[in-house]
Amino acid sequence: MEHELKTLTARLLAHRWLPRNDRLVRRALVDETFRVELDHRLAAVGLQLQDNPYAAHVAAVLTPEMFEPVFGARREYAASNVGLTRDEIALLVVIWSLIILPKRERQVTRRELADDGQGDMFGADKPVVHGETVSSGLSEASLITDFGQLLGGKTKVKNFMLGKLARLGFIERRNGVLYEGPLLDVALDYRVLADRIIHGTLADVLKNAGHPVPEANAFEAAEVLPDIDEDDEEEENA
Repeated sequence: MEHELKTLTARLLAHRWLPRNDRLVRRALVDETFRVELDHRLAAVGLQLQDNPYAAHVAAVLTPEMFEPVFGARREYAASNVGLTRDEIALLVVIWSLIILPKRERQVTRRELADDGQGDMFGADKPVVHGETVSSGLSEASLITDFGQLLGGKTKVKNFMLGKLARLGFIERRNGVLYEGPLLDVALDYRVLADRIIHGTLADVLKNAGHPVPEANAFEAAEVLPDIDEDDEEEENA
């Protein structure tokens, strides 16, 4: 176990995030003893494992008490510890709203993009699915047309802001389409953001741009079920 703990800790430090279906990540999620020791090792250097059962990745992030010692008290880190400006944070939240809100609704109701909308009496028994079967892409051109002028101009959004969000791991840009990156779902807290967006000012902004948001927080009626293949992993570790 010592070698595996050392390996996983080093990989988290080197890569910042790892897919949750990675063998060692899966062990950390289902093996309590392994997870406790991993948490101790990360905590020793001011980090913690950021895990969201609906996200396809996990990440190593700073513990709250380390924000100021690491980043200092500079103004740009008051709202973001990765140096995002207010416009870039606003763009990130818009993208999160358009990708993660509908994705979470599909995950909670156990539907996929290919579903034809018919009810599934066994849907609640399905494991949580990750990836592009439930997470749709977003047209870059449409996003820029709808929100570019609100966020500093279309050229700025296309040539600078989207590139920065991609480099930080929040999004992936492929052939004019934006997809969620490794950090989009794991770094932004759905339980905090969803209600504020659905019942806040941003809901009107999104609707006016032709992007209606869900009427309710998906977690209000959700029951978190095991991840896909989690039972198999537990059997392997037995």
